[in-house]
Amino acid sequence: MMKSLYVRKSQGTQYIPVLREATPAGFRAKPVIDAQACALDCSACQAVCPSAAIALAPMRIDLGRCVLCGDCEPACPAGKISFSNDFRLASTERDGLTVSAEHPNIDPIQVSGALHRRYGRSMKLRSVSAGGCNGCEMEINAMSNVNFDFGRYGIDMVASPRHADGLLLSGPITRNMVMALQRCWEAIPDPKIVIAVGACAISGGVFAECNEIERRFLDNFKPSLYVPGCPAHPLSIIVGIMDLLGIAD
Repeated sequence: MMKSLYVRKSQGTQYIPVLREATPAGFRAKPVIDAQACALDCSACQAVCPSAAIALAPMRIDLGRCVLCGDCEPACPAGKISFSNDFRLASTERDGLTVSAEHPNIDPIQVSGALHRRYGRSMKLRSVSAGGCNGCEMEINAMSNVNFDFGRYGIDMVASPRHADGLLLSGPITRNMVMALQRCWEAIPDPKIVIAVGACAISGGVFAECNEIERRFLDNFKPSLYVPGCPAHPLSIIVGIMDLLGIAD
């Protein structure tokens, strides 16, 4: 008993009272691209990127593909790339996830008045891992723990799609999961939304060129929210959903 109390005291207060004001130490998040010119004919950062997230002339990083591995930072001889701990990575538009020196910030989430009126006080989500590695799934599970406690905002995960208002999708969508994903979506009553969580769900991530990936589901059902990361941080997911629904702290 005394040991448990000692551990609890040493950990301090884990609860985050205001999620939007959190500053997660050690979290590699939004890239920061310096305005200085790249070295002539240099493509070192692009060469080491495992998910083809970096484009050149001008240099830009697609967070929908980026796995936040950080390999590009030491590879760049000009020191153009660094990473902040800004977890505000979500966007309502896929094209809004690209950052550059000229466009340093992700496009802001567009609050939906219709979604706020319908789900602003209560949103139930069904999580589906469509071939994920379990990284994003662990972070999704963490959203309900004592640190983040997303239930205080009326957001909850449900076991049955018939009780859900939307689909929280993670994983690149493998062929083996296509039918299960489609059936889950069909079981969610209308109106409903898709939230794509993690680089795999948004673009396929490092598996984008794999023959076992089948992503036609997202061609038919456009996500209302994209939350980058590998894995996506609970703060990125929760604050992104709050911003989409217009939920105050």
